[in-house]
Amino acid sequence: MNKSDAQQRIEKLRALVSKYRYQHHVLDKLEISEGALDALKHELKKLEDEFPELVTPDSPTQRVAGKALSKFKKVAHVSPMLSLEDAFSESEMEEWETRLKKQLPVRHFEYFVELKLDGLALSLIYKDGILVRGATRGDGKVGEDITINIRTIESIPLSLEPLRHSMSNGHGMSLFSGEIEIRGEALISKNGLETINRAQKKNGEKIYANARNLAAGSLRQLDPRIVAERKLEFFAYDMIIKNGHARHSEEHEVLHKLGFKTDPYARVCKTLIDVFAFHKKITDAREKFPYEIDGIVVSLNDNELFAHAG
Repeated sequence: MNKSDAQQRIEKLRALVSKYRYQHHVLDKLEISEGALDALKHELKKLEDEFPELVTPDSPTQRVAGKALSKFKKVAHVSPMLSLEDAFSESEMEEWETRLKKQLPVRHFEYFVELKLDGLALSLIYKDGILVRGATRGDGKVGEDITINIRTIESIPLSLEPLRHSMSNGHGMSLFSGEIEIRGEALISKNGLETINRAQKKNGEKIYANARNLAAGSLRQLDPRIVAERKLEFFAYDMIIKNGHARHSEEHEVLHKLGFKTDPYARVCKTLIDVFAFHKKITDAREKFPYEIDGIVVSLNDNELFAHAG
């Protein structure tokens, strides 16, 4: 095969692998067998080995690439990753709403509610559709650059470009030029925790107390090969982009189209009564969720009002 033919085949294979990655790790509906997907990855790897000049940073073969690090560098976040204010009763939520109504220029507004997944908050930076940096939350202003480890998480797309066709005109097409920041939670499922702890116990090694500690410990490994073995997942919940969307609910829709997992239970609530009903439903079903959760997150759905409220 000559270089020109190889490049065409490589581009086709990358598009197919990206498509099936999305199906497998985001939609959980893989239309081919895992063996067939592995065969596509193997063919891609062989071609890139034969033509190394055609390898690009966003190739699916480059998820686990590079040598182990000696330490992580500190990086400043473009905008602070703020912490949440806790509320422990319905009356505290009602007091919060009263304060909002005094602050905001309107008296009627809607809320966006979502699960508070118990993992590790991450910031992902994409430039012209390519993942260029991933960092921990840290103290909210400064985190650690763990890009080499974040790239091993299959539910994080290395490139947004293969999904360009899924974006409708006027609804996110500009995301593929310039810079976009995606924020979300990296975590390990309850089943994943059990599997890893069984292996740890068998080898006489440390048992992890909970999935959050395991996720945090995994992402701070200096060797990306170890991180890849842990099978972490990532759920996106926010995006920061110039001239962004009017509502937080719209951001969730776009994040899913861009190839990220998002909370399937998230919804818009018109009133606090709806929020309380959602909270009860989640609390009653909490033990059945595949992931550890730490309550729910309630925010103003209107991004302009959210910014105005501070």
